[in-house]
Amino acid sequence: MIKRLILAVWEWIDDRLGISDLIGPSMSHLVPSDAKWWYVFGSATMLAFIVQVVTGVALAFSYVPSSSQAYDTLLFISNNAPFGRFLRGLHYFGASAMVLMIGAHMAQTFLFGAYKYPREMNWTTGVLLLGFTLAMGFTGQLLRWDQTAAWSVVIAAEQAGRVPFLGSWLARFILGGNTIGGATLSRFFAIHVFLIPAFLFGFIGLHLWLVLRHGISEPPTAGKPVDPKTYRKEYHDLLEKSGHPFFPDGAWRDFVFGAALILAIALLALIVGPPVIEKPPDPSLLDADPRPDWYLLWYFAVLSLIPAKTEGFVMILAPAFIGMLLLVVPILNNKGERAASRRPWAIAVVLLSVIMIGSLWIAGAQSPWSPNFNAMPLPESVVGVSGGPVHDGGVLFHDKSCLNCHLIAGLGGRRGPDLTYAGDRLTKDNIVLRIVNGGNNMPAFGSMLKPAELDALTAFLQSRKRPVR
Repeated sequence: MIKRLILAVWEWIDDRLGISDLIGPSMSHLVPSDAKWWYVFGSATMLAFIVQVVTGVALAFSYVPSSSQAYDTLLFISNNAPFGRFLRGLHYFGASAMVLMIGAHMAQTFLFGAYKYPREMNWTTGVLLLGFTLAMGFTGQLLRWDQTAAWSVVIAAEQAGRVPFLGSWLARFILGGNTIGGATLSRFFAIHVFLIPAFLFGFIGLHLWLVLRHGISEPPTAGKPVDPKTYRKEYHDLLEKSGHPFFPDGAWRDFVFGAALILAIALLALIVGPPVIEKPPDPSLLDADPRPDWYLLWYFAVLSLIPAKTEGFVMILAPAFIGMLLLVVPILNNKGERAASRRPWAIAVVLLSVIMIGSLWIAGAQSPWSPNFNAMPLPESVVGVSGGPVHDGGVLFHDKSCLNCHLIAGLGGRRGPDLTYAGDRLTKDNIVLRIVNGGNNMPAFGSMLKPAELDALTAFLQSRKRPVR
């Protein structure tokens, strides 16, 4: 009785709304029989995006996009709201999963040559979706409205400001004025919550339509190149001979992998939790150690490692060049061999990209160029004496934040030169001139030190010599 009632209700709803006519073709369309586990990353990306939409909407119920309240409401969500910490964790790790899955999907598509005829536009929309995903992650980081958020938007405005002709306008657009403030947060909230999701929904819909139109590419076979004149007929014959419906024959792998992905996101959100909220934003504070989320950390390393004279070129030309290169791939190479074994350069491109991003990510995580704001005072065993000018200079070397940027016997920061044996390399006059006048990224301390303090610092650095054997 209940089963018949449910069936009758469904038939009535389906007759009025045409749900079967809408979803049916996508569920029943034929896919190659050997399209298996390598093909799950696309659906996993969409599933991660759904997690972002659901958790984002839930968080928006409590988040107030105001410069005076955003920080406090985020603390409330994390510490007091029911399931708030868990929701933030889901949103954070959902973003990470989305970046990982879209990266894996594009790498698999590239290695399989699935961007070739007739799927050139599938690749193009995928590249745009990658860009929107990264933009979504960046704008979401700003909404935390802490120190990292403030410095992230300053860097974004600085990068945009170097665009020829439009730079000043773009920087003001990002900031919502001439300086970071409430208008900045409101603007990024609108971009993150409304604008980018609208583009994502639109391009995901277009991408899925293109998948239905051109079909899922069959796994490549060495010695069977793509010929635009005959490919469509060959693909149609393949599906007629050995294809099977996407649901349920092909969809179960997507379901299993998607369920595992959701479980992993939930466990990470529950066990690890969301990223820590730092101090409230204050761009005037220089003793900050801002760094982006892990999927943008490699770019943070690039900007930190490049020479100052080339910053403008790298900031503007590098992203534009990479984006254009990705977009023209199917135009320059839309036919011929698809098998990776016949395209070793494709394997090399993917491996080199992974190695480059991985190496830069490690460098960004270690960030030896950043000051060490947690440097501890130098112990007596390193200073060498327990009193006098050398001892006082060693104390000042920490108190005046010199130790944040310079190493002494392996202690301190690595942004500046290692001064463990500064006395062997620098004369007293050299030391005084550098401390007083500064240089490169080092500030001038002349106006900050009393004569006795300058003498103590000089005495300490002069004492830093290799032991005589």
